[in-house]
Amino acid sequence: MPDIFDLRSALLFLKTQDGEYIETNTEVNPEAELSGVYRYIGAGGTVERPTKTGPAMMFNSIKGFPNSKVLIGLLSSRKRVGLLLGEKPEKLGWLLKNSVNNPMPPIITDNAPCREEIHLASDEGFDLRKIVPAPTNTPDDAGPYITLGMCYATHPDTGLSDVTIHRLCIQGKDELSIFFTPGARHIGAMAARAEELNIELPISISIGVDPAIEIASCFEPPTTPLGFNELSIAGALRGKAVELTPCVSVKENAIANAEIVIEGKIIPKARIREDQNTNSGCAMPEFPGYTGEASAECSLIKATAITHRKNPIMQTCIGPSEEHVSMAGIPTEASILDACEKAMPGRVQNVYAHSAGGGKYMAIIQFKKSVPSDEGRQRQAALIAFSAFSELKNVILVDDDVDIFDATDVLWALNTRYQGDMDTIFIPGVRCHPLDPTETQEYNPRVSERGIGCKTIFDCTVPFGLKAKFKRARFLEVDYQKWMTD
Repeated sequence: MPDIFDLRSALLFLKTQDGEYIETNTEVNPEAELSGVYRYIGAGGTVERPTKTGPAMMFNSIKGFPNSKVLIGLLSSRKRVGLLLGEKPEKLGWLLKNSVNNPMPPIITDNAPCREEIHLASDEGFDLRKIVPAPTNTPDDAGPYITLGMCYATHPDTGLSDVTIHRLCIQGKDELSIFFTPGARHIGAMAARAEELNIELPISISIGVDPAIEIASCFEPPTTPLGFNELSIAGALRGKAVELTPCVSVKENAIANAEIVIEGKIIPKARIREDQNTNSGCAMPEFPGYTGEASAECSLIKATAITHRKNPIMQTCIGPSEEHVSMAGIPTEASILDACEKAMPGRVQNVYAHSAGGGKYMAIIQFKKSVPSDEGRQRQAALIAFSAFSELKNVILVDDDVDIFDATDVLWALNTRYQGDMDTIFIPGVRCHPLDPTETQEYNPRVSERGIGCKTIFDCTVPFGLKAKFKRARFLEVDYQKWMTD
């Protein structure tokens, strides 16, 4: 396990790994240009082609922000995530599953690198837009977005805290909009309860943290129900508790070794139009590869302080990039593995939340049939997967001789072990994800409301009784390296 405890130690480690990290001193404009550059270098995912998976990239010269840097793409490679977490890429789902089941709660410390410099809202010149170099992904964005802000808040009734990532747009010198997907995130439930009580909800937004925290923060119910603090997963991943520190202006905690922390309060019953400064109708590019619509009903955060390290590193990501796949997809895999292992131990060998689904819409499940009674259980595993992760849309089931991380191998199974009229199972009228553009009445008049769709199982496994007829061609096992030395 690499000795990583914050963003800077993660970068020091990456610098020792060939091809995983690059820097540039050429000035870049954070308004669309920065993401436009990284699209070609390492974004990957569902970003508009041409793109590719590549190294993390540090921009050392940011137009308008002489004392800041911007890092992008830290997690935009499954291999790199494996390096940062000390695990093989294909075993990351199992690693996170085990961490969920062995949580290590965060602790409080007064040692807070994130407070090396402090700006209070009462200070003359306090302005989010001038202190935080948040980029826009495209020329159409509603404004500068904080895409990797670890939002931390506490439920007003239970006193239990949690961390999640939300879409945050800087709207003014001390205002941000925060978008809550209905029913999908714990802090959304906390804000809703605070609004019922007509009280402000204190919140901290920590930017630039240990990548273990960024991965852990993307777990969702039922794996991590309301009241489960995902920072305890990050603690388990590192074998060391995450350190929190009290905020300077609100009654909440923040991640102590973050690069930047924005403190503030979610104002009850206050709503803000996300694109009020641009009137573009657009929010930002989202994980399915399309630009999200600007919401007219975002909640309002009133910023009360900004604290940061000296020469802070702003960390960002492109919405549809491979980075989102890593953050959303690996916890999805862990959730499915955990649920399936509890229901039918030993059958599901592995799960991959494929890049084409942004880490959310598609899962490939590798299933091992060992005895005749295992026939049919593969489809049960798919049903369990839908329950474990409600935003999942499509499940592809394959046998244990298929490499789930190789799209050609998966499509081979689809073409040689699948018949559409026999092996497709439709589950219509189920809540899926509102960002799927096919889950609208414009696309399908039978859809009752946005986000209602059809979940589908593609069973590409061989019936148990026919396994002998579907054996792959057998090759001679050799030490091929002998022929690679000339």
